[in-house]
Amino acid sequence: MENKELKVTARCPIRTTSDLLSGKWKLLILYQLAPKALRPSQLKRLIPDISEKMLNQELKTLCDSGLVVRYNYGEVPPKVHYELSAIGYKTMPIIAEMQSFAMAYEEEIKTN
Repeated sequence: MENKELKVTARCPIRTTSDLLSGKWKLLILYQLAPKALRPSQLKRLIPDISEKMLNQELKTLCDSGLVVRYNYGEVPPKVHYELSAIGYKTMPIIAEMQSFAMAYEEEIKTN
């Protein structure tokens, strides 16, 4: 990979990506939403360590950033589900590369 000079500013590409995807839960939420739309309770079951408050907060942030779309059916009781937006699906190669790196890292650590 060729390193090009990158002027680090408030809106440089690396900082933008980091701002959008940083945090303990965002990547896990995006990963779980990749195959299909899910309701909050389904996401909670798939990511058991996340609190309900944090899940709701992260979903709101992901919706505000345009990576996730929220669908509210206006029913009582409320029926809501979330799915990746078109731009949200573009995070999947990043997540796959991170997964690949983690597996290589774990293997390297085991052998040393």
